[in-house]
Amino acid sequence: MTANLYCCGFVANEHGPCGMCFKSLIIARPWAIAHQGLDVIAVKSVKQAPFMKNQIPNLLTMSRIFVIPALIASFYINGPVGNWIGFALFAFAGVTDFFDGYLARSMNVVSPLGRFLDPIADKLLVAAALMMMVAFERISGLAVLPAVIIMCREIMVSGLREHLAEIKVPLPVTVLAKWKTTAQILAIGFLLVGDASPDLIPSILIGDILLWIAGIVTVQTGYIYLRTGLKHLD
Repeated sequence: MTANLYCCGFVANEHGPCGMCFKSLIIARPWAIAHQGLDVIAVKSVKQAPFMKNQIPNLLTMSRIFVIPALIASFYINGPVGNWIGFALFAFAGVTDFFDGYLARSMNVVSPLGRFLDPIADKLLVAAALMMMVAFERISGLAVLPAVIIMCREIMVSGLREHLAEIKVPLPVTVLAKWKTTAQILAIGFLLVGDASPDLIPSILIGDILLWIAGIVTVQTGYIYLRTGLKHLD
C-alpha cells in the first residue's frame, strides 16, 4: 500500500505537498477501515516535544560533574598553567551554576532531575577542589580546619535534607547560607590561582581569609539547619 503525503491537514499528491504551504510533512501509512461501504483514512499524528530545549538546564548541571576529572587533572600540570586551568574550569562551573537555575525558571522546565542534580553537582565540585588543594598543600596549616568544617557541614545537611524529603518537609536555603556559598566560591577561586597570581594580588592570603569566613558562617548555617531538622526527627 502506498504512502500518502500530508501537509497542513490536506492530502497532497504523490509528487509533493499540497502547494498551500511547505511546512514539514508527515509521511503516514494509512490503513483502510471499511464502514458502510466507505474507506476511512486514519492518520496517527505524533508530537515531538522539544527535548533538547527542555534538557539544557540539566545538561549545564551535569557539565559541572564532568568538569571534576579535568579539575583534578589540572593539579598534575606543573607551573602556573595548571593553576590557571584549574581556576578557569572552576569559574566555568560557577557560571553554569547560575545559568542552569536561571534557564530552568525562565523556560519553565524545572524538573525533579534538576532539583536532585544541582546540589549534588555543587557539593561534588567543592569537595573535589578542597580535597585536592589540601593534598597539594595549597590549603595548609590552620586553614585546613575551615575546609574540614565545610566538608562536614555539607555531608550533614545532605543527610538531613534526604531524611526530611522522605517526610515531605522542605529545608529552604537561608540568606546566610547564600553568603556562605559566595565566600566559599571566592575562596576556592583565589586558592586555585594561588602563587600564580600577579604580585599585586595576594591570592593565597585572600583565599585563606575568605575560607575562614566561609567556615565560620558554615557553623552558623549548619546549626540553623540542624535546629530546624531536629524538630521533625521524632
